Amino acid sequence: MLVKDPDAIPDKWGKRPSDRTVGELLAGGVIILDKPSGPTSHQATAWARDAINVEHIGHGGTLDPYVSGVLPITVGKAVRLTDIVLSSDKEYVCLMRLHADRPEARIRDVVSRFQGKIYQLPPVRSAVKRQLRIRTVKEIEVLDVDGRSVLMRISCDAGTYVRTLCVDIGDVLGCGANMVELRRTRSGRMTESRAATLHDLRDAYVFWQQNGRGEWLRSMILPMEVLVHPLPKIVVKATAVDAVCHGADLSVRGVHMLDEGIRKNALVAMMTARGELVAIGRMAMSSEKVMAASQGKAADTERVFMEPGHYPRMWKYSTDLEGLSAEPVFPERERY
Repeated sequence: MLVKDPDAIPDKWGKRPSDRTVGELLAGGVIILDKPSGPTSHQATAWARDAINVEHIGHGGTLDPYVSGVLPITVGKAVRLTDIVLSSDKEYVCLMRLHADRPEARIRDVVSRFQGKIYQLPPVRSAVKRQLRIRTVKEIEVLDVDGRSVLMRISCDAGTYVRTLCVDIGDVLGCGANMVELRRTRSGRMTESRAATLHDLRDAYVFWQQNGRGEWLRSMILPMEVLVHPLPKIVVKATAVDAVCHGADLSVRGVHMLDEGIRKNALVAMMTARGELVAIGRMAMSSEKVMAASQGKAADTERVFMEPGHYPRMWKYSTDLEGLSAEPVFPERERY
Protein backbone atom coordinates (compact mmCIF):
# COMPACT_ATOMS: atom_id res chain seq x y z
CA MET A 1 0.00 0.00 0.00
CA LEU A 2 0.99 3.62 -0.51
CA VAL A 3 1.81 5.37 2.78
CA LYS A 4 0.34 8.87 2.85
CA ASP A 5 1.38 9.75 6.40
CA PRO A 6 4.09 7.61 8.03
CA ASP A 7 3.83 9.70 11.23
CA ALA A 8 0.14 9.02 11.90
CA ILE A 9 -0.88 8.34 15.51
CA PRO A 10 -0.58 4.57 16.16
CA ASP A 11 -3.94 2.76 16.15
CA LYS A 12 -4.32 1.63 19.77
CA TRP A 13 -8.12 1.46 19.74
CA GLY A 14 -10.64 -0.91 18.22
CA LYS A 15 -10.50 -4.68 17.93
CA ARG A 16 -9.22 -6.98 15.21
CA PRO A 17 -12.07 -8.78 13.39
CA SER A 18 -10.52 -12.13 14.36
CA ASP A 19 -10.89 -11.22 18.06
CA ARG A 20 -14.65 -10.57 17.97
CA THR A 21 -17.03 -12.52 20.18
CA VAL A 22 -19.83 -14.72 18.83
CA GLY A 23 -22.35 -11.99 19.64
CA GLU A 24 -20.33 -9.39 17.74
CA LEU A 25 -20.01 -11.70 14.74
CA LEU A 26 -23.78 -12.31 14.72
CA ALA A 27 -24.23 -8.53 14.65
CA GLY A 28 -22.22 -8.36 11.43
CA GLY A 29 -20.88 -11.53 9.89
CA VAL A 30 -20.98 -14.08 7.10
CA ILE A 31 -21.87 -17.77 7.19
CA ILE A 32 -20.82 -20.06 4.35
CA LEU A 33 -23.84 -22.31 4.17
CA ASP A 34 -23.70 -25.68 2.43
CA LYS A 35 -27.12 -25.46 0.81
CA PRO A 36 -28.73 -28.86 0.23
CA SER A 37 -30.44 -29.81 -3.02
CA GLY A 38 -34.19 -29.24 -2.87
CA PRO A 39 -35.08 -26.00 -1.04
CA THR A 40 -34.85 -22.57 -2.64
CA SER A 41 -32.10 -20.18 -1.52
CA HIS A 42 -34.79 -18.09 0.17
CA GLN A 43 -36.06 -21.08 2.15
CA ALA A 44 -32.55 -22.15 3.17
CA THR A 45 -31.86 -18.59 4.36
CA ALA A 46 -35.09 -18.59 6.39
CA TRP A 47 -34.06 -21.87 8.04
CA ALA A 48 -30.65 -20.37 8.85
CA ARG A 49 -32.37 -17.32 10.38
CA ASP A 50 -34.44 -19.55 12.64
CA ALA A 51 -31.43 -21.73 13.51
CA ILE A 52 -29.37 -18.83 14.91
CA ASN A 53 -32.25 -16.56 15.94
CA VAL A 54 -31.23 -13.39 14.08
CA GLU A 55 -33.49 -10.65 12.73
CA HIS A 56 -31.54 -9.34 9.76
CA ILE A 57 -30.30 -11.94 7.29
CA GLY A 58 -29.73 -12.21 3.54
CA HIS A 59 -28.01 -14.40 0.95
CA GLY A 60 -25.62 -13.65 -1.86
CA GLY A 61 -25.87 -15.40 -5.21
CA THR A 62 -29.13 -17.31 -5.60
CA LEU A 63 -28.87 -21.04 -6.26
CA ASP A 64 -31.61 -22.93 -8.07
CA PRO A 65 -33.56 -25.34 -5.81
CA TYR A 66 -31.79 -28.47 -7.08
CA VAL A 67 -28.31 -26.89 -7.01
CA SER A 68 -26.24 -27.48 -3.87
CA GLY A 69 -23.14 -25.94 -2.38
CA VAL A 70 -21.78 -22.61 -1.22
CA LEU A 71 -24.48 -20.07 -0.35
CA PRO A 72 -23.06 -17.01 1.48
CA ILE A 73 -25.43 -15.94 4.26
CA THR A 74 -25.03 -12.39 5.60
CA VAL A 75 -26.27 -11.44 9.07
CA GLY A 76 -26.74 -8.11 10.85
CA LYS A 77 -24.87 -5.17 9.34
CA ALA A 78 -23.27 -7.43 6.73
CA VAL A 79 -26.64 -7.67 4.91
CA ARG A 80 -25.82 -4.29 3.37
CA LEU A 81 -22.76 -5.84 1.71
CA THR A 82 -24.74 -8.49 -0.15
CA ASP A 83 -24.36 -6.67 -3.49
CA ILE A 84 -20.59 -7.18 -3.28
CA VAL A 85 -21.10 -10.94 -2.80
CA LEU A 86 -23.35 -11.03 -5.86
CA SER A 87 -20.59 -9.62 -8.07
CA SER A 88 -17.91 -12.10 -6.92
CA ASP A 89 -16.71 -14.80 -9.31
CA LYS A 90 -17.95 -18.36 -8.80
CA GLU A 91 -16.72 -21.94 -9.22
CA TYR A 92 -18.88 -25.00 -9.91
CA VAL A 93 -18.63 -28.73 -10.40
CA CYS A 94 -21.14 -29.80 -13.05
CA LEU A 95 -22.36 -33.15 -14.35
CA MET A 96 -23.40 -32.89 -18.00
CA ARG A 97 -25.20 -35.60 -19.98
CA LEU A 98 -24.71 -35.85 -23.76
CA HIS A 99 -27.62 -37.01 -25.90
CA ALA A 100 -25.39 -39.20 -28.09
CA ASP A 101 -21.98 -40.84 -27.91
CA ARG A 102 -18.93 -38.76 -28.81
CA PRO A 103 -15.19 -39.56 -28.60
CA GLU A 104 -13.59 -38.34 -25.36
CA ALA A 105 -10.90 -36.42 -27.25
CA ARG A 106 -13.61 -34.58 -29.19
CA ILE A 107 -15.49 -33.74 -25.97
CA ARG A 108 -12.39 -32.34 -24.29
CA ASP A 109 -11.50 -30.29 -27.36
CA VAL A 110 -14.94 -28.70 -27.63
CA VAL A 111 -15.19 -27.96 -23.90
CA SER A 112 -11.81 -26.20 -23.94
CA ARG A 113 -13.13 -23.78 -26.60
CA PHE A 114 -15.55 -22.31 -24.07
CA GLN A 115 -12.76 -20.86 -21.92
CA GLY A 116 -12.62 -17.08 -22.23
CA LYS A 117 -15.36 -14.62 -23.14
CA ILE A 118 -18.64 -16.23 -24.22
CA TYR A 119 -22.06 -14.96 -25.28
CA GLN A 120 -25.06 -16.16 -23.27
CA LEU A 121 -28.82 -15.74 -23.48
CA PRO A 122 -30.47 -16.36 -20.07
CA PRO A 123 -32.95 -19.28 -19.99
CA VAL A 124 -36.66 -18.59 -20.50
CA ARG A 125 -37.39 -19.38 -16.84
CA SER A 126 -34.66 -17.10 -15.46
CA ALA A 127 -35.30 -14.16 -13.15
CA VAL A 128 -33.48 -11.64 -15.38
CA LYS A 129 -34.28 -9.98 -18.67
CA ARG A 130 -33.56 -12.23 -21.65
CA GLN A 131 -30.93 -10.34 -23.58
CA LEU A 132 -27.59 -11.42 -25.00
CA ARG A 133 -24.71 -10.73 -22.66
CA ILE A 134 -21.01 -11.49 -22.33
CA ARG A 135 -19.54 -13.54 -19.51
CA THR A 136 -16.00 -14.77 -18.89
CA VAL A 137 -15.23 -18.43 -18.19
CA LYS A 138 -11.85 -18.20 -16.45
CA GLU A 139 -11.29 -21.96 -16.31
CA ILE A 140 -13.17 -24.99 -17.59
CA GLU A 141 -11.75 -28.45 -16.99
CA VAL A 142 -13.09 -31.88 -17.84
CA LEU A 143 -12.56 -33.98 -14.72
CA ASP A 144 -13.95 -37.26 -16.05
CA VAL A 145 -15.83 -38.75 -19.00
CA ASP A 146 -17.90 -41.89 -18.51
CA GLY A 147 -19.85 -42.71 -21.67
CA ARG A 148 -22.28 -39.82 -22.16
CA SER A 149 -21.67 -38.39 -18.67
CA VAL A 150 -19.13 -35.55 -18.45
CA LEU A 151 -17.92 -34.13 -15.13
CA MET A 152 -16.54 -30.58 -15.35
CA ARG A 153 -15.07 -27.90 -13.08
CA ILE A 154 -15.98 -24.35 -14.12
CA SER A 155 -14.63 -21.03 -12.76
CA CYS A 156 -16.61 -18.11 -14.15
CA ASP A 157 -18.07 -14.63 -13.72
CA ALA A 158 -21.09 -14.06 -11.54
CA GLY A 159 -24.27 -14.43 -13.58
CA THR A 160 -22.96 -17.21 -15.82
CA TYR A 161 -25.64 -19.81 -16.54
CA VAL A 162 -24.01 -23.24 -16.38
CA ARG A 163 -27.23 -24.88 -17.63
CA THR A 164 -27.03 -22.74 -20.79
CA LEU A 165 -23.31 -23.49 -21.09
CA CYS A 166 -24.07 -27.24 -21.18
CA VAL A 167 -26.68 -26.72 -23.91
CA ASP A 168 -24.19 -24.68 -25.98
CA ILE A 169 -21.49 -27.37 -25.61
CA GLY A 170 -24.01 -29.98 -26.80
CA ASP A 171 -24.87 -27.85 -29.81
CA VAL A 172 -21.21 -27.56 -30.84
CA LEU A 173 -20.79 -31.33 -30.40
CA GLY A 174 -23.82 -31.78 -32.65
CA CYS A 175 -25.60 -34.14 -30.30
CA GLY A 176 -27.25 -31.95 -27.70
CA ALA A 177 -26.59 -31.96 -23.94
CA ASN A 178 -28.18 -31.00 -20.67
CA MET A 179 -27.07 -30.32 -17.12
CA VAL A 180 -27.86 -33.19 -14.73
CA GLU A 181 -26.38 -31.94 -11.47
CA LEU A 182 -24.60 -28.81 -10.25
CA ARG A 183 -22.72 -27.87 -7.09
CA ARG A 184 -21.18 -24.49 -6.31
CA THR A 185 -17.79 -24.99 -4.67
CA ARG A 186 -16.70 -21.37 -4.33
CA SER A 187 -18.12 -17.84 -4.22
CA GLY A 188 -15.39 -15.22 -4.22
CA ARG A 189 -12.95 -16.36 -1.51
CA MET A 190 -15.56 -18.49 0.27
CA THR A 191 -15.05 -22.18 -0.43
CA GLU A 192 -16.95 -25.36 0.39
CA SER A 193 -14.16 -26.44 2.76
CA ARG A 194 -15.47 -23.81 5.23
CA ALA A 195 -19.16 -24.45 4.55
CA ALA A 196 -21.50 -25.46 7.37
CA THR A 197 -24.70 -27.46 7.09
CA LEU A 198 -27.98 -26.23 8.54
CA HIS A 199 -27.90 -29.04 11.10
CA ASP A 200 -24.42 -28.12 12.31
CA LEU A 201 -25.38 -24.44 12.45
CA ARG A 202 -28.39 -25.15 14.65
CA ASP A 203 -26.49 -27.57 16.92
CA ALA A 204 -23.63 -25.09 17.37
CA TYR A 205 -26.05 -22.29 18.28
CA VAL A 206 -27.88 -24.43 20.86
CA PHE A 207 -24.54 -25.54 22.31
CA TRP A 208 -23.51 -21.88 22.67
CA GLN A 209 -26.82 -20.85 24.25
CA GLN A 210 -27.09 -23.74 26.70
CA ASN A 211 -23.45 -24.32 27.61
CA GLY A 212 -21.90 -20.92 26.96
CA ARG A 213 -19.23 -22.41 24.73
CA GLY A 214 -19.22 -20.67 21.38
CA GLU A 215 -16.04 -22.02 19.77
CA TRP A 216 -17.95 -24.24 17.34
CA LEU A 217 -20.41 -21.52 16.30
CA ARG A 218 -17.63 -18.94 16.11
CA SER A 219 -15.76 -21.13 13.62
CA MET A 220 -18.79 -20.96 11.31
CA ILE A 221 -19.15 -17.16 11.27
CA LEU A 222 -16.66 -15.02 9.38
CA PRO A 223 -16.22 -11.28 10.02
CA MET A 224 -18.07 -9.10 7.50
CA GLU A 225 -14.69 -7.74 6.35
CA VAL A 226 -14.20 -10.86 4.18
CA LEU A 227 -16.87 -9.48 1.85
CA VAL A 228 -14.89 -6.34 0.98
CA HIS A 229 -11.76 -8.26 0.02
CA PRO A 230 -12.32 -7.58 -3.73
CA LEU A 231 -12.50 -3.81 -3.12
CA PRO A 232 -9.49 -1.49 -3.02
CA LYS A 233 -8.74 -0.23 0.50
CA ILE A 234 -8.05 3.03 2.29
CA VAL A 235 -6.67 2.87 5.83
CA VAL A 236 -8.19 5.76 7.77
CA LYS A 237 -6.18 7.50 10.48
CA ALA A 238 -7.37 6.69 14.00
CA THR A 239 -8.00 10.41 14.53
CA ALA A 240 -10.45 10.54 11.62
CA VAL A 241 -12.34 7.26 12.11
CA ASP A 242 -15.07 8.67 14.37
CA ALA A 243 -15.77 11.50 11.93
CA VAL A 244 -16.40 8.97 9.16
CA CYS A 245 -18.60 7.00 11.58
CA HIS A 246 -20.73 10.13 11.90
CA GLY A 247 -21.06 10.31 8.11
CA ALA A 248 -18.28 12.75 7.23
CA ASP A 249 -16.52 12.35 3.91
CA LEU A 250 -12.87 11.32 4.18
CA SER A 251 -10.36 14.14 3.89
CA VAL A 252 -6.97 13.70 2.24
CA ARG A 253 -5.47 14.55 5.64
CA GLY A 254 -7.40 11.67 7.18
CA VAL A 255 -5.71 9.04 4.97
CA HIS A 256 -3.00 6.91 6.51
CA MET A 257 -2.45 4.42 3.66
CA LEU A 258 -4.24 3.35 0.48
CA ASP A 259 -3.94 0.84 -2.30
CA GLU A 260 -2.06 1.82 -5.40
CA GLY A 261 -3.89 2.45 -8.68
CA ILE A 262 -7.37 3.29 -7.36
CA ARG A 263 -9.27 5.35 -9.90
CA LYS A 264 -11.59 8.27 -9.29
CA ASN A 265 -15.22 7.16 -8.65
CA ALA A 266 -14.11 3.61 -7.74
CA LEU A 267 -15.91 1.93 -4.85
CA VAL A 268 -13.51 1.62 -1.92
CA ALA A 269 -13.49 0.07 1.57
CA MET A 270 -12.43 2.43 4.37
CA MET A 271 -10.60 0.39 7.01
CA THR A 272 -8.83 0.95 10.31
CA ALA A 273 -5.22 -0.11 10.78
CA ARG A 274 -6.57 -3.10 12.73
CA GLY A 275 -8.52 -4.30 9.69
CA GLU A 276 -12.00 -3.16 10.80
CA LEU A 277 -14.47 -1.97 8.18
CA VAL A 278 -15.49 1.64 8.87
CA ALA A 279 -17.46 2.47 5.74
CA ILE A 280 -17.86 1.98 2.01
CA GLY A 281 -17.10 5.06 -0.04
CA ARG A 282 -16.42 6.31 -3.52
CA MET A 283 -13.12 7.87 -4.49
CA ALA A 284 -13.25 11.62 -5.15
CA MET A 285 -9.77 11.48 -6.67
CA SER A 286 -7.28 8.83 -7.78
CA SER A 287 -4.63 7.28 -5.55
CA GLU A 288 -1.95 9.30 -7.25
CA LYS A 289 -3.79 12.58 -6.62
CA VAL A 290 -4.43 11.67 -2.99
CA MET A 291 -0.70 11.10 -2.53
CA ALA A 292 0.13 14.43 -4.18
CA ALA A 293 -2.56 16.53 -2.47
CA SER A 294 -2.21 18.26 0.92
CA GLN A 295 -5.93 18.95 1.35
CA GLY A 296 -9.28 18.20 -0.23
CA LYS A 297 -11.73 15.30 -0.20
CA ALA A 298 -10.29 11.85 -0.82
CA ALA A 299 -13.54 9.84 -0.78
CA ASP A 300 -17.29 10.31 -0.41
CA THR A 301 -18.78 8.21 2.39
CA GLU A 302 -21.74 6.14 1.15
CA ARG A 303 -22.41 3.36 3.71
CA VAL A 304 -21.29 3.51 7.33
CA PHE A 305 -20.81 0.23 9.22
CA MET A 306 -18.92 1.18 12.38
CA GLU A 307 -20.88 2.73 15.23
CA PRO A 308 -19.79 6.18 16.50
CA GLY A 309 -17.83 6.06 19.73
CA HIS A 310 -15.84 2.98 18.78
CA TYR A 311 -12.85 5.30 18.31
CA PRO A 312 -12.20 8.54 20.25
CA ARG A 313 -13.82 11.71 18.97
CA MET A 314 -10.64 13.66 18.27
CA TRP A 315 -11.89 15.49 15.19
CA LYS A 316 -14.16 18.06 16.84
CA TYR A 317 -11.60 20.11 18.75
CA SER A 318 -9.60 21.62 15.92
CA THR A 319 -10.38 22.98 12.50
CA ASP A 320 -6.99 21.76 11.30
CA LEU A 321 -6.80 18.26 12.76
CA GLU A 322 -7.06 15.83 9.85
CA GLY A 323 -8.64 18.59 7.76
CA LEU A 324 -12.08 18.18 9.35
CA SER A 325 -14.44 21.01 10.28
CA ALA A 326 -14.87 21.93 13.93
CA GLU A 327 -18.63 22.11 13.40
CA PRO A 328 -19.29 19.67 10.56
CA VAL A 329 -22.65 19.48 8.90
CA PHE A 330 -22.98 15.86 7.90
CA PRO A 331 -25.28 14.89 5.03
CA GLU A 332 -27.76 12.08 5.55
CA ARG A 333 -26.06 8.72 5.09
CA GLU A 334 -27.42 5.25 4.69
CA ARG A 335 -27.03 3.61 8.10
CA TYR A 336 -28.00 0.20 9.37
